[in-house]
Amino acid sequence: MSEFDKRGEAFESKFAHDETLRFKAMARRNKLLGLWAAEKLGQSGEDAQAYARSVVSADLEESGDDDVFRKIRRDFDGAKVAQSDHQIRRTMDELLAKAIDEVKNDR
Repeated sequence: MSEFDKRGEAFESKFAHDETLRFKAMARRNKLLGLWAAEKLGQSGEDAQAYARSVVSADLEESGDDDVFRKIRRDFDGAKVAQSDHQIRRTMDELLAKAIDEVKNDR
C-alpha cells in the first residue's frame, strides 16, 4: 500500500469517527433539550423521557436544527410556556456544548 493510500485511509477513518461523534453529540443534545422542555411543560418521570425521545425523533425530519426548534416552539406555544425563540436557541447551543463534552469524555 502506498503512502498516499495510507493517508487516504487515515483521513477516511478520522472523518467517519468525527461524524459518529457528531451524531452522538446531536442525539445527546436533543435528549437533554427534550428533558429541559419537558420540565418547562410540567412533565416528569416517564412522560419526560417519552417527550425527550420525541425530540430526538423530530431531528430525523430534516437536516439541521430547525425541525427540533419547530417542535419545541410548537409545543411551548400549545402549552402557553413563555420562552422566546432566543431562549430556546440559546439552550440548544448550551446543551450542545454540554453534549459534546460528555461524548468526548464518554459519560
